[in-house]
Amino acid sequence: MPRQTVDPAELRAAVEATLAWLDGGDQPARPVLAAAVRLSLRTLEQDAPGHSVEVRVPPFAAVQCVEGPRHTRGTPANVVEMDSRTWLALAVGRLRWEDAVGDGRIAASGARADLSGLLPLLRF
Repeated sequence: MPRQTVDPAELRAAVEATLAWLDGGDQPARPVLAAAVRLSLRTLEQDAPGHSVEVRVPPFAAVQCVEGPRHTRGTPANVVEMDSRTWLALAVGRLRWEDAVGDGRIAASGARADLSGLLPLLRF
């Protein structure tokens, strides 16, 4: 069964609730952070449908996206993993993919694991 489409207003509100934290403020409550990560990852999944790349933002969510060979068993060939602050900063354009990879905030493996062309998802 396909997932429901993410409501852009719901996504914007969820991510907006984390912006002060991205700018150096206090970390939001776990449910607020979880909602922002999950909705933004689902948006990435919608924007780049497919199953060739697995994007992980533990402990909140993981999605498969990007067209290409479907992953079915074992460790995926293309994996991207990062913490929630890095993911949300990328999602809103406050961090460039190249910078996050360069300073080790992203663990990316596989030929399709470059998401720079898909980010940011929204801007504030």
